[in-house]
Amino acid sequence: MKDIFQVIDTIQLSEKATLLAETNNEYVFKVNPSANKLEIKYAVEKLFGKKVEAVRTANYQGKKKRERRADFGRTKSWKKAFVRLADGETLEFV
Repeated sequence: MKDIFQVIDTIQLSEKATLLAETNNEYVFKVNPSANKLEIKYAVEKLFGKKVEAVRTANYQGKKKRERRADFGRTKSWKKAFVRLADGETLEFV
């Protein structure tokens, strides 16, 4: 199992993520692409001390950049995790 600090990269703060936090008690994290759901659940429970109910993940492909030129490339592919906490648990971000 990976170190918990290698599993979670950042928290995603957007309008959709805020709406999910308010309605479904779900929080959105940018995670290591090789991390699985069990590792994500364990990392969130250890880092924040909260009980995790469910984890959903989504993989995102990197976007093409400079397509019309010979030196084209891609941005980095990444993984997003939607973590639902148990009832009565919340995360506070300042």
